[in-house]
Amino acid sequence: MLAAATMAVAMPAAHLSPAGAAPPPISWKACPSYSDDVIRNLGVAPDQLATFRTLMDRLDCGTVSVPLDYADPGGRKIDIAVTRLAATGHRKGSVAVLPGGPGGSGYLDPILRVMLRNQEMASLNEQYDLIGFDPRGVGYSTKVACELPMNGPDKPGPLTEAMARKIYETQVAVNQRCANSDPEFIGQLTTDTVAKDVNQVRAALGDHRLNLLGLSWGTYLGAAYRSLFPTYTGRVFLDSPAPPWTDFDRHIEESAAAMERNFGRFAAWLADRHTAYDLGTTARQVREQVLQLVKAYDTSPKLYSDLPRPIDGSVIANLAGRTSAEWTRVGQALSELATATGPTAPRAVKQLLGGPPPAPLPGAPEMQSMTMNLAVTCNEDSSRPTFAKAWHDYQKLQKRLPVTGRGWGTTALCSGWPLPAQQATLRPTNGSLILAAHLYEFMSVYDWARQTRKAIGGTIYTVADDAHVSTTRVPACAAEVVTYFDTGRIDRGCPGLQPPI
Repeated sequence: MLAAATMAVAMPAAHLSPAGAAPPPISWKACPSYSDDVIRNLGVAPDQLATFRTLMDRLDCGTVSVPLDYADPGGRKIDIAVTRLAATGHRKGSVAVLPGGPGGSGYLDPILRVMLRNQEMASLNEQYDLIGFDPRGVGYSTKVACELPMNGPDKPGPLTEAMARKIYETQVAVNQRCANSDPEFIGQLTTDTVAKDVNQVRAALGDHRLNLLGLSWGTYLGAAYRSLFPTYTGRVFLDSPAPPWTDFDRHIEESAAAMERNFGRFAAWLADRHTAYDLGTTARQVREQVLQLVKAYDTSPKLYSDLPRPIDGSVIANLAGRTSAEWTRVGQALSELATATGPTAPRAVKQLLGGPPPAPLPGAPEMQSMTMNLAVTCNEDSSRPTFAKAWHDYQKLQKRLPVTGRGWGTTALCSGWPLPAQQATLRPTNGSLILAAHLYEFMSVYDWARQTRKAIGGTIYTVADDAHVSTTRVPACAAEVVTYFDTGRIDRGCPGLQPPI
């Protein structure tokens, strides 16, 4: 770790920014310190606490000053928080970890998303500096915060038109209040501006090319960076690619359909284990049993004394839509709910639904900015439906997807957003690009990788699971990711996370 005193480091003129100006300096400073409780709350296992602290001792932390508006480079400036874990061996360059979200923090990603994943991913640091950052609007970077209250049904059971209208009107008011709170800043929360920030970081680091490891929304950011700055882009690996469009209504429709398809796999899995779960001996029988549970809990929602909210049909639908990593517990929970009487929740139900999220710990970093999430989503969403359209789309979704459709809300997230829609820059360029698409996933639908390949190029790497951004978490797959950055070569795919036996 560098000394606590702040120092500006100028980089060689060979690594100029695209406009030809001298690159910005990085102001290095002491990294934050965290208590054991905070570190555990970040998802670090007890046996990895010492390793986390050792890696924090190696971590360089700093900020880069960038224009708020790149169309006005001499105007208002903001800071982008950056971290670097220097290569331990012969250095080939840098790999920037592009975080999820939008709104996810990437400040600690070199440690949390690479070094602590597994030995295979950790080996990436032998030849590459690992770069993390908080996007503008998030964590240790310059940010603003809107008041974003929870916006959902005020009573259990099926969503009625009156309830949906109230939710819609509340969302419109929230959107207008947030966007108008600081439109100069909020309007610059877009994928393209974050990509331009990343390029400023690249220049400040002195790298002619930046290799990219994009996760979830980071895949869209990576696609935009590669499109805007092909000359400065090295190898790019994007795990769970976002689609090459940003219409929120289409996103809901296609994700929801993929979830219902994945439930077909779950139903077959449950049927094969009917003696354990007693939900049916065929996938069709399981489907009918779950549909009956959705209807029963919509008709008579149940409030258990140790759960924070009643269980209605939407909760059943949400459980039915879980990924295979949770099928064992979800199967047990559905089986319990078929016969549960209370007053306390059955064991598996309580494990899955639990209580409200714990209060933030003192000194904990912000890992997700919901203001940034809303702003980027709505700045780039041109659908912004009227209530009539949002309600029509919701009803249509429930008819098409009767099992898991109840777990999805309306498409009105960005309705009433007053700022103009700004699409990210996507275009085909030369250079190495791998799109790691998960065959059964619904958060990033497999076909979106095909659409992205058509829009910007690249090669699809198929992961045969339903898990979002699992490639780096599976050692055999992670080894191929590292090989790709080392050699530029990769196989056609890997098994990923497989359903429980």
